[in-house]
Amino acid sequence: MLRIHVSGVDLSRVRMATRPDAMWETVLSFHRLRDRRGSTVFGKWRKESRNRLNGETRLLSAVVPPRGYFPDFLTPSEGAGEPFGLDAGMEALRDTPVDRVRGEIGLLSGNGTAGRRPSGGQAPGALTDALAEGRTEPLGRLVSTLRAYHRAAVEPYWSHIRASVEADRAVRGRALLDGGADELLATLPPMIRWRPPVLEADYPVDRDVRLDGRGLLLQPSFFCRGTPVVYRDPGLPPVLVYPVTHPGAPAFAEPGPWLGRLVGHTRSAVLRSIGNGCTTSELARRTGVSLASASQHACVLREAGLVRTLRHGGSVLHTLTPLGAALLRGGAPLPVL
Repeated sequence: MLRIHVSGVDLSRVRMATRPDAMWETVLSFHRLRDRRGSTVFGKWRKESRNRLNGETRLLSAVVPPRGYFPDFLTPSEGAGEPFGLDAGMEALRDTPVDRVRGEIGLLSGNGTAGRRPSGGQAPGALTDALAEGRTEPLGRLVSTLRAYHRAAVEPYWSHIRASVEADRAVRGRALLDGGADELLATLPPMIRWRPPVLEADYPVDRDVRLDGRGLLLQPSFFCRGTPVVYRDPGLPPVLVYPVTHPGAPAFAEPGPWLGRLVGHTRSAVLRSIGNGCTTSELARRTGVSLASASQHACVLREAGLVRTLRHGGSVLHTLTPLGAALLRGGAPLPVL
């Protein structure tokens, strides 16, 4: 069980991340790559990514075990910057102080991973040994490996990742406007429970985190699964990384035959009216159609891959996917945010 102790000052300083974090998504996607669960959502992505990878997984497995602790320095806060945060995050990782690298790599021994040397090829254990010794060259090699992995497994899907995170952010933003930070915390995914003044979450170990007036950054993540993630080091800025809600359909499916049904002025108006997000009742009001008709149009748009729909309390919130936004612009590419 994870318990995050939230004071009144902390509650006023709860905030939502504005975009996906490139470093968190890169590291957490490596967990998903080795996890056989979620084949409906991640199966297509796993197959395509593995075909593009070229040995990166062997080295990364030395510092990112299949379960348990992985070093905090792999996910510096700079990873949330623009455009992807990747360059800034990688530079921050490269500049990690030697003492910190040595200390956090040493903690991997608790997972039973540090120093393992599989037979054949370059031993991943040699990387952790070199990092633990404080040598700088292995850290550069780790950065290069992470960058290559990101290009193969994360970058090609970034628009989908961003759309999922932005849809989650729209839901949480509604909650914040409706009832403040209390309502925002109460509407987080079901593995996270707001029992003032403590935010509880399913977690593999028993852990207490005290914010001490620093507030809390809520970071939705496409590749996070099952339980949220926090930094092990209590001195780092508090962040709670939690999984976005995935629809039952494959995450990266190509538009299906439903796209041919998208004709007529009404659905074009519906798509435009969704804009930055709206509920079904708001959609009906904006377009001047009945609630049932608005729901049916939103369903077709969702099946066509143009709209994402997430539940918010007793209603649902519709947001545009990258394909839907591009269609409204006449096929122009999405701006890099």
